[in-house]
Amino acid sequence: MLIGHFTEQPWQDDKSGLMGTQSTDLSISNGLYDPNVGAHLYNRYLDEKVYAEEMGFDALMLNEHHSTPFCMQGVTNVGASILARITKKAKIIILGNVLPIWDDPLWLAEQLAMIDMISHGRLVSGFVRGGGRESFAHNSPPHYNRERFQEAHDFLIKAWTTPGPWRWEGKHYHYRYVNPWARPLQQPHPQIWIPSTVSVETVKWTAEHRYPLVLLATKLEPTRDAFQLYHDTATELGYKSGSQNVAYLWKVHVDETEEKAEEVGRKYLSGVSNPFLAGNEGEVNSAIMSLPGHTSRTSRRLSTTAFGPAGRFGTNRRPFEDQVNDNTIITGTPKTVLPKIRSVLEYLRPGSVFFWDGDGSMSHDDQMRSLRLMGEEVLPAVREMGKELELFSPFEVDPSTGEKVIEADSLVS
Repeated sequence: MLIGHFTEQPWQDDKSGLMGTQSTDLSISNGLYDPNVGAHLYNRYLDEKVYAEEMGFDALMLNEHHSTPFCMQGVTNVGASILARITKKAKIIILGNVLPIWDDPLWLAEQLAMIDMISHGRLVSGFVRGGGRESFAHNSPPHYNRERFQEAHDFLIKAWTTPGPWRWEGKHYHYRYVNPWARPLQQPHPQIWIPSTVSVETVKWTAEHRYPLVLLATKLEPTRDAFQLYHDTATELGYKSGSQNVAYLWKVHVDETEEKAEEVGRKYLSGVSNPFLAGNEGEVNSAIMSLPGHTSRTSRRLSTTAFGPAGRFGTNRRPFEDQVNDNTIITGTPKTVLPKIRSVLEYLRPGSVFFWDGDGSMSHDDQMRSLRLMGEEVLPAVREMGKELELFSPFEVDPSTGEKVIEADSLVS
């Protein structure tokens, strides 16, 4: 099993009035931005990632969102580049670069190859289509979102694996000369993982390519349904998928007492507006997040019939108590969180898990306490659960072939 750490790297301040408010997505002016606060927060989050590695996390997950304070990392490759140099063992998992907004995927191929080399082969490169927010903010045509994603993906794979020079004449990208000097250390290329919030078409596409699928803080029942759709698609395609093909991210905070854990856990929902965390349905601008052509009618219909009324969005904008009751938020002492984590592992059977912590209005001290307790008591126990339940990561069992790759205990410990 692989265990990773994640935070959205949210904006936090005590002057702008943004903390604890519910604002409609993309309605907040950057006139409220203070670069001095930003400088402090960027370095704080890097320090926490380094400490997470010291405490034994196998992987450090990074993501990106654009033009919004709930995620400061608009350029995930910058954070990944820094971590490639200042960390030593943990996998650097980018989930992921928003391919449709890239007008020059050759530049992206070079960036990711450099990150892989600087990290000595620790990069996992995730790709996403992005939400309407990203298309809107970068003037990317939503009706070509999936086409651009797939063509950029195919171009990147060829750029990493086919010696140049060669020419590319596609529908959305055109190059007279492709010959990137920087090529990945990992051969034929770094692992590619695909995150999703339960998009039927994305689940099937991911299974078709035999890439690991990562579900992002979705409710447990639709998550298991999505994993089953992946496994069923794999069977139809003639291969057997397993725990190495699926991963899950959810909110887990550990603290010194039950009371302190709940107090800090409630901070998940008291930071700047985050449509994936907060309890106010009104903060999602449907005109932006449901752009014409961005999501097909088939996917919209299937996401409701196959995965219930939650669909792709709205799965986590619920009260704290509701999320605690169904284990999409887990808080407590090491002793009390472990049975809840085991319950999730038994129900979903993911080979890789990511604990989403240090978010909302959580302080640096809140995060560091949790990371220390996880390293001392939680991670070793979860690894034993993984062995007992035979949950294997893509670094232990090849997601394409099902063949054993390395011994479980050779991951970061």
